[in-house]
Amino acid sequence: MNHLRRAFAVFTLVFLSLSGCATGTKRASSFAEAVKARPDVTIVVTDSGLGGLSVVADLAARLPESGIARSARVVFVNALLDDAIGYNDLEDEADKVRVFDAALAAMESRYRPDLILVACNTLSVFYGKTEHARRGMTETVSIVPMGAELIQQTLKATPDATAIIFATKGTIDSGAHRKLLVERGVPAGTIVGQPCPKLTGAIERGAHSEETAVRIRGFVEEAIGRLPEKKGPLVVSLNCTHFGYARPLWEETFEKLGYPGVKVLDPNPLMTDLVLREGAPRRFPETKVTVEVVSKTPITPAVKAALGALLRTTSPATADALERWTHAPDLFHVAIEPSALVR
Repeated sequence: MNHLRRAFAVFTLVFLSLSGCATGTKRASSFAEAVKARPDVTIVVTDSGLGGLSVVADLAARLPESGIARSARVVFVNALLDDAIGYNDLEDEADKVRVFDAALAAMESRYRPDLILVACNTLSVFYGKTEHARRGMTETVSIVPMGAELIQQTLKATPDATAIIFATKGTIDSGAHRKLLVERGVPAGTIVGQPCPKLTGAIERGAHSEETAVRIRGFVEEAIGRLPEKKGPLVVSLNCTHFGYARPLWEETFEKLGYPGVKVLDPNPLMTDLVLREGAPRRFPETKVTVEVVSKTPITPAVKAALGALLRTTSPATADALERWTHAPDLFHVAIEPSALVR
């Protein structure tokens, strides 16, 4: 894994520079500098829904023993504008950028983070076009280049393999992962992108439910039907933070369809890897971690129960934070005309 982490570190820096995250504006500080300068740090994790809570849970579980800071305040912010309007419901990318920019500005002013983790493939796709990225005030890391690097390294180690990328329709339509992989020498013919509309909602209602199982089987069957004629191993990449909650269903589905032992990739833990790597070395006996969950849109009791049960196995603190989440309807405001929505 050391070679993967070293390669990923270089890859991320290049991607951020190309995407506009590194401009002529100098950052106030990097996360590594912040950890060295003060004992207490704040990390904001954001997503266009609740999938990124899996990243929060991983952070909360692994940070305490690291000792990289005296304390770490981990704040999850749901960047969804409205419970009836998701980012994929907006027709123009400019409106998506505008909404996410407003959410990022709120995160900056309310929490003054030392690091922002964009634990959302959909938001990562256009983060580089935001004013926040151009200002470069807080180190901000997106999950898309992490996922692409993980796929590329796995393909390199698995000769003759084909990669299937499962993600939201918006992420697949953007071609972000494919573009990064092709730029790094991965043949386009070995990459299959499979959109999975409405799967995130099903997983939030029940990651192991019959509804989720049926949807996953349908998407897997569709993806298999689009595989190139050549035979060989499969590399399956879950490039939506929600999808890892249902990992057993992905593995079982592929096995039932005649593909046992498929390698399933989930880039979510790489975000914690980055935090621990940048925060090193150890400076304290332990790091005290507190977790908060904030959302502009309502989180229903059913969703809290379903996701809370999954999160608790990794981080009871994260499950508890979800249970006592903060409803912040005034978190940010953006006017959206009905004509701007996907018809």
